[in-house]
Amino acid sequence: MKSFNFLKSILFGLLLLVSQLNAFAQTKKPTLTVLNIDTKGFSLDAVQMGNLVRLEMERLDKYDVTDKYDINYLIEKNQLNVNNCYGKICLVEIGEKVNSDFMFTGSVETYPGNTIFTFRLINVKEKTIEKTHVMEFLNFPEEIQSMVSIAIKKMYGIPVNEELLIHLTKKNDFENTINNPNKNIVNLSGPRFGYTYSFGKDADILQKSELDGGFEAYPAMFQFGYQFEKQYLNEGNFQALFEFIPMVTGIDQQMIIPSFTFLNGFRNNNSGWEIAIGPTISTTTRLKGAEYNGKFYTQSELDVLGIKDLQVKSRLDSRGDFAFTSALVLAVGKTIKSGKMNIPLNFYATIPTKDGFRVGLSVGYNSKRR
Repeated sequence: MKSFNFLKSILFGLLLLVSQLNAFAQTKKPTLTVLNIDTKGFSLDAVQMGNLVRLEMERLDKYDVTDKYDINYLIEKNQLNVNNCYGKICLVEIGEKVNSDFMFTGSVETYPGNTIFTFRLINVKEKTIEKTHVMEFLNFPEEIQSMVSIAIKKMYGIPVNEELLIHLTKKNDFENTINNPNKNIVNLSGPRFGYTYSFGKDADILQKSELDGGFEAYPAMFQFGYQFEKQYLNEGNFQALFEFIPMVTGIDQQMIIPSFTFLNGFRNNNSGWEIAIGPTISTTTRLKGAEYNGKFYTQSELDVLGIKDLQVKSRLDSRGDFAFTSALVLAVGKTIKSGKMNIPLNFYATIPTKDGFRVGLSVGYNSKRR
């Protein structure tokens, strides 16, 4: 009986040992060594780029990545020359000497307008290239670490920040702090033209005869001008901006009405939608008088008729004197992109007053500039 119990203990111990060894084998990660990453036309040298790639490989948590200090020790110990070692044959030889399962290599090359990453994973034991990945980015040196991270994650099929990827790879994406670093440039300045329509009392006066102080004009008028734009904040998905818009209205109605609009607004960097609000100032002719029996009389006409005790006010009138008028404008818009061309489409309306309000639609264009 004792011998049977002893045998059971031995079998139990063997099973426990096998299970522990199996668990150890399953949790043990393959070793990976990153030496230098070749660079051309770039501010970082091969050693610095290798350090960046090594850091991102450690973050993947798929390999036991050899520490850079251990690499330096092994290089000195084995008297290895790694300065120009980027090919498979050279890296396999070094991988065998430093006892690494995998070697990671590649290059980063800068061309006018873009940067190309080429990464390769080499299986030392099989002496084969196990993975290869090539990726192209726009030329933004300040975002090199983000590019390295995205390229490696894409190589291993790991999800990335798609918004960041678009900003770093799409040439015609809307400007932001990533693809337009350290710059507050005017990116939608350009000509504007469209139509405005008046409602309310002002619209009635525009259509009256000149004898009644009207302008004998239709309340829908063509307008054209130019938008000057200045960004003062450009972060995340939004940019804040000032817009300065001088315009001339009414040429089609034989009128010349200059105006100046100043707007402060926000634009979404991804979709191109924007909203803005601000004052507009225009020139008109205005006359003082009062309504009597459904007709407007000037102050002098009221004095001649001997009509008193009426509320005298100023109104739009072709017989009046030159004056400035103001209104508050609320505008929404959407920028359509066609290649490098921006086509802003905007709808606006003035806040209604006792004299009426205006609505309008304008369109413009410009070419993306850096």
